[in-house]
Amino acid sequence: MYTITAHKATISVPEFIEKFVDVPTFLEACKACPNYGHIWSCPPYDFDVMEYWKRFRTLELQAVRILFDKEVTERSYTKEELDSIINQVIPAEKQKLTDQLLAMEKEHPGSISLSAGSCSTCRNGCTRPCGAPCRYPEGMRYSIESLGGNVGLTIEKLLGLHLEWMEENRLPHHFVLVCGLLLP
Repeated sequence: MYTITAHKATISVPEFIEKFVDVPTFLEACKACPNYGHIWSCPPYDFDVMEYWKRFRTLELQAVRILFDKEVTERSYTKEELDSIINQVIPAEKQKLTDQLLAMEKEHPGSISLSAGSCSTCRNGCTRPCGAPCRYPEGMRYSIESLGGNVGLTIEKLLGLHLEWMEENRLPHHFVLVCGLLLP
């Protein structure tokens, strides 16, 4: 059904900020997402995002390209079929990346990983809408885009990849999950 290719790049955090971070633009984009203000890993935050980036020296980007087989991308699907495929593939591949990054954190004291998309730890819903603290703050991670990073430009310039979007009733040729490890 699909194959995976792994992609990596390393960049200094100051260079990443200069070339790929635009907090106001991406904060505004986040406001259109239903997770905005409803998941602890998503804005708005009670901290300065630029100060968060500046705590680190290096960003090791990790990405996987999920390349769908030709016969899969040439078919037309119902919304339910598309949802089923996406819900089988994306969470499984995201979990593999998460596990890799958490292992890397243990190898590099003081590092913190950045998630591929928003947090999905709490299966019964995040506590943020109730005003309660995060149930698993030690496991919650922010994503590059939630911290103002331009993921599309990042993968294009640093990994030689591009994002593809779904068209009505069709899967794209590929999805790209992007995450990283911030090193002190």
